[in-house]
Amino acid sequence: VLAYSTVSQLGYMVMALGVGAWTAGIFHLFTHALFKACLFLGAGSLAHHIHTFDMKNDMGGLRKVMPWTYRTFMVGTAALVAIPPFAGFWSKDEILAGAQQLGGDGGYPVMLIMGTFGAALTGAYMTRAIWYVFWGERRGASATHDMHENGPRIVIPLVILAFCAIVAGFTNIPNSDSPVLSWVPD
Repeated sequence: VLAYSTVSQLGYMVMALGVGAWTAGIFHLFTHALFKACLFLGAGSLAHHIHTFDMKNDMGGLRKVMPWTYRTFMVGTAALVAIPPFAGFWSKDEILAGAQQLGGDGGYPVMLIMGTFGAALTGAYMTRAIWYVFWGERRGASATHDMHENGPRIVIPLVILAFCAIVAGFTNIPNSDSPVLSWVPD
């Protein structure tokens, strides 16, 4: 699921280049790197114990036994799905705004519709993935293994990446008087 999601996000970046929103495309590359790293490390955290990536047969109910992995995976998913104020919201919104505003009178309405539809699909398949992995009853390998949260070598990078998935969207605020970016030199 995460690999397919990467391809769809690359589609957003290429769409940004196609409609002339180059800065938005690069910005989405930046934010995507942070929240997708959080999601892939979260998947690795799960597989570290289960030794499989089979969501349907070998995972379920893991939010209680792996709370930090669950929380950080939720943050990464919120950024991927573009829920405000997470990083993916700011970068995807900028791409969709570019599709609407650039290219003449009406912009690129087909690209705007396709981008919006793609965002809805992302929300659907990530909700499904979260349901299979973290909710319901433990099944398969997760039911037979002694599941517990990973140690600090995995959890600390997960927390750092989740934090970045929250705040990275604010780095592209255009007003240099912004309180968020007041530390950036002129």
